[in-house]
Amino acid sequence: MSILVDRNTKVIVQGLTGKTGTFHTEQALAYHGTQMVAGVHPAKGGEMWTGHVNGSERQLPIYSTVAEAKERTGANATVIYVPPAGAAAAIEEAIDAEIPLIVCITEGIPVMDMVRAKAKLVKSKSRLIGPNCPGVMTADECKIGIMPGSIFRKGSVGVVSRSGTLTYEAVYQTTMAGLGQTTAVGIGGDPVKGTEFIDVLEMFLADAATQSIIMIGEIGGSAEEDAARFIRDEAKKGRAKPMVGFIAGRTAPPGRTMGHAGAVISGGKGGAEDKIEAMKAAGIHVSESPARLGKTLADVLKG
Repeated sequence: MSILVDRNTKVIVQGLTGKTGTFHTEQALAYHGTQMVAGVHPAKGGEMWTGHVNGSERQLPIYSTVAEAKERTGANATVIYVPPAGAAAAIEEAIDAEIPLIVCITEGIPVMDMVRAKAKLVKSKSRLIGPNCPGVMTADECKIGIMPGSIFRKGSVGVVSRSGTLTYEAVYQTTMAGLGQTTAVGIGGDPVKGTEFIDVLEMFLADAATQSIIMIGEIGGSAEEDAARFIRDEAKKGRAKPMVGFIAGRTAPPGRTMGHAGAVISGGKGGAEDKIEAMKAAGIHVSESPARLGKTLADVLKG
């Protein structure tokens, strides 16, 4: 089992014909046959996209709209590489087409654009991962986004993270520890996004193949504290799995934005120490360093 995506997921690409969309679509096609089935571009419908995968040419049809691409291909997921100015509109088009899973990689989308898209999302049949995220990947089955496939191995650890690069770090370390992964989900660091920690943790708790979890948070906001309360409450109901956590930005000065738009401490909230204490209180084993995520989890599992 896995969460969100598997070998049966059919993916369309909004922004396929650009440099970024082309590169990552080629990478996805090369990864265990991820089913990339079409591209979408309002001015290029009817054309064919040509990419290069393992030394061979691959072609995908381009449709004018997401709705048409879904109807023609049976797609149940879309990945968005559209530039910031048009990315929220691309999300809304996918919502209108009732695409079940929308993954938006784009960084720098205006906050008010995302507020509008989020309002539409709440009443929809779609789930959004991102924006400003590395995507979703199920080991040996499906790669949506920009995660490097070479570091993944099929296994038992679910990874959820606000940080793109630390997602890769957790994946690499669990591979090196011989644990492997079920699914890795980068939820993104923006303050307005589609899917939060609790949503993903609920899926991991319900997934029989996911036997342990790594959660990587950042300073800013209250999502990590909310997630810790959720884990604590679920444990009281008898739903618990071994968990390791890490909070990035521990040394960041208060009041200063550090990288991600959501990673800012203000009003006495969002500090690393509060998040760490909340995680510990929920029974989550907090790693002192991102370089020890895999070892920390391996030690926890050994008892």
